Amino acid sequence: MHVKVAVLDDYLEVARSSTDWSRLPAGAEPRFFREPLAGEDAVAEALQEFDVIVAMRERTTFPASLITRLPRLRLLVTTGMRNAAIDVEACRRQGITVCGTGAVGAPAAELTWALILALLKRIPDEDSSLRAGGWQTGLTETVSGKRLGVVGLGKLGTQVARVGLAFGMEVVAWSRGLTAERAEAAGARLVDKATLFASSDVVTLHLVLGERTQGVVGPTELGAMKRSAYLVNTSRAGLVDEQSLVSALREGRIAGAGLDVFSVEPLPREHPLRSLPNTVLTPHLGYVTRENYAVYYRDAVEDILAWSQGSPMRLLGA
Repeated sequence: MHVKVAVLDDYLEVARSSTDWSRLPAGAEPRFFREPLAGEDAVAEALQEFDVIVAMRERTTFPASLITRLPRLRLLVTTGMRNAAIDVEACRRQGITVCGTGAVGAPAAELTWALILALLKRIPDEDSSLRAGGWQTGLTETVSGKRLGVVGLGKLGTQVARVGLAFGMEVVAWSRGLTAERAEAAGARLVDKATLFASSDVVTLHLVLGERTQGVVGPTELGAMKRSAYLVNTSRAGLVDEQSLVSALREGRIAGAGLDVFSVEPLPREHPLRSLPNTVLTPHLGYVTRENYAVYYRDAVEDILAWSQGSPMRLLGA
């Protein structure tokens, strides 16, 4: 069975070493793409000959218009079990099977705390100063006693909330449908949206991006925040009106932001967020851990094997 497999967006060139690709069906031929494929035409041209595509999260989008231009595609594997960048229904109409993989659950919550601490403890600024021959450049802030506002108290939000409690923070939470009982079970107190943004010292976002959550943080929410408050987003860029955030940061209407997700990725060199001094930026690292990649690619190989044997597993949209 001769199957051509495309492994996309391998930015760090680690996909090959993350699992044993020799376990693929006899005759399967994997090709690893490091550079992003810019635009639908480029994607369609590059992937014409492939029967199987392994996508890394949502780095490459697969709308219906692209799906129809990939006549040989029969299996699309995404890392993780949710991918808003894939039109699963369009794949179904084309007879394309869509599968996901397992994942390690903690990395995004860990990165959230890395960004919070980097902001309050001024770690990037002080590290830069020290390396340049300087010494202390400003006062840092105490975490204990501050109010942490968690927007979205699901699995990741709950992990973040519990660390906040361990640091001695007061934790409040809000999302549509969140109950006081669920908030209390996570150690948080349910408040309304306006109260959360107006009173929190750190606001951290942990919502799934969808029609109801697109732009959930806009000019009103940013305008309600204290000038001393910080916004942290390790979830999805679309949760925040990015231009409003840039304006708030540039004008000092909030103290700063820790961001791991952006409206365009990789972030363009000329993007204004790159030059704002009151930000800590990471290049969408929330899921980019050695342990996660080992699970992603191990499961991707298992998905391809199962599909080739007529018994696909971890089906999306089933």
